Amino acid sequence: MRHCEAEGQAADAPLTERGWLQAKELAGFLSERKVDRIISSPFLRAIQSIKPFADIKNLEIEQEERLTERVLSSTFFSDWMDKLKATYDELDLKYEGGETSNEAMNRIISVVEDIVESHATHTVIVAHGGIISLLLHYYDQSFGFEQWKELSNPDVYELNISDQATRYTRLWDNR
Repeated sequence: MRHCEAEGQAADAPLTERGWLQAKELAGFLSERKVDRIISSPFLRAIQSIKPFADIKNLEIEQEERLTERVLSSTFFSDWMDKLKATYDELDLKYEGGETSNEAMNRIISVVEDIVESHATHTVIVAHGGIISLLLHYYDQSFGFEQWKELSNPDVYELNISDQATRYTRLWDNR
């Protein structure tokens, strides 16, 4: 799940008023689903996005550093969209102070692998658009920069992993 609308990109950026309304709507949307576990980025906007649902289900929100948003660079780029697009074309491209697409992808994949090994069957992961797009790219090479641009706040995908296949389905589109 991608977080709801937030006031900014900083780790402590809270949800906007609209974001809180989205979080409540999302809680209702998810309330009929079986969920055993919630793992979230420690960023405030991610935690606030899932909190209404966690309260309804009486579930703890586990914070996981590996789900933080990808850092493109520590340098400001006026053409950051072009720079970001390039990282989807070249997964090992690295800018000063940032991480490659492969590095970020490996972070979120390691979370998913830990979930599979734990035998948890219904886990909600709450993260950010960039890192989620890289997770989906891992399972579907055609999911790239253009699909990242199409993500909404919030957005929900269901990832089904079995011995036979891994597939994902978009459940939410808030555009």
